Amino acid sequence: MQIIKTLKALRATRSLLDGSLGLVPTMGALHAGHTSLVDLSKAQCNYTAVSIFINPKQFNDTSDLSSYPRNIEADLNLLEEMGVDLVWLPSLEEVYPPNYQTFVEVRDLSLPLEGAARTGHFTGVATIVAKLLIVFQPQRAYFGRKDAQQLAVVNQLAFDLALPVTIIGCPTIR
Repeated sequence: MQIIKTLKALRATRSLLDGSLGLVPTMGALHAGHTSLVDLSKAQCNYTAVSIFINPKQFNDTSDLSSYPRNIEADLNLLEEMGVDLVWLPSLEEVYPPNYQTFVEVRDLSLPLEGAARTGHFTGVATIVAKLLIVFQPQRAYFGRKDAQQLAVVNQLAFDLALPVTIIGCPTIR
């Protein structure tokens, strides 16, 4: 398993992969739901990649961000045991460099329900997912159905931006 920390290294590694790539985007603190996504990717794709990035742009409450569970060592051990091919573990500055100005907004789907209670949450989600899909260029990306609104936002994002990826909504497992 390759652990990659920079965008440059990720792009170089991705360019060497011949065959289909499945992406499982995560914020770490991996559990059975995540492993089910990895298992499905491994069954459907030649390669499986996982991103681990706690995205501050999708938290509107700093206490939620600071209390988000982190156990990178356990996450990496689990992914290695599962046979994941590569893990992108970027720093905050790698994802959002100084003077970062570009955000993605899926307007109508982001406003009601959880979007009304968590202002800016889905803009943060859409921005990081768009970035991940552009950088990894996977054929398939795997998301749990536990958050139906998030899955709808991701599907709309991929459709609107004509991204050449199939978004796979997977059963919720905890």
